Amino acid sequence: MRSTRTRRFGLATIIALALALFGLAPTASAADPAPAELTFTTDTATTRPGGTVNLSMTIRNNKTYDIWFVYQTIDPTWLTTQRPDLKYAFTGCTLASDAGAVPCSGTGPADLGTNYGATVPPGQSRTVTLTLQVAADSGCNGNIGFYSYFYVEFSDSTSVNGGPVYTPETRVLCA
Repeated sequence: MRSTRTRRFGLATIIALALALFGLAPTASAADPAPAELTFTTDTATTRPGGTVNLSMTIRNNKTYDIWFVYQTIDPTWLTTQRPDLKYAFTGCTLASDAGAVPCSGTGPADLGTNYGATVPPGQSRTVTLTLQVAADSGCNGNIGFYSYFYVEFSDSTSVNGGPVYTPETRVLCA
């Protein structure tokens, strides 16, 4: 007498073989990249009170359609807000272009999307650098970090949002 388990295994094997023959079986494939990708870098991991840090944000278009619109926020992390002695402000903004860096606006926790300039073609990226000024009377031995959410619209009328994306933390050192 055949066991039920053997019959079930045999039936499952026959179904899997049939699906594989007709190309309906799931296949292993690499994950598609996100349609838009946001990354951050800093020019230094440490600074002193009175110092500056350049925080670069790069948006990359991984889709086959142009990016038409970007909306982005930038806010301090929870740990940064727990250190009221850390004093800092965004004091400058530049957009990297073929002709060199050009000024941009909208620094701080406001809409940063306009800083990326016009259309971002498929496969290309735009980099905006914010200047973070640490006040001379700032506390020290604390980390300053930010996170960002973004929303991107493409020329094919689709959109994507992402985040939180975290910046590298900058350590404010004592003299």
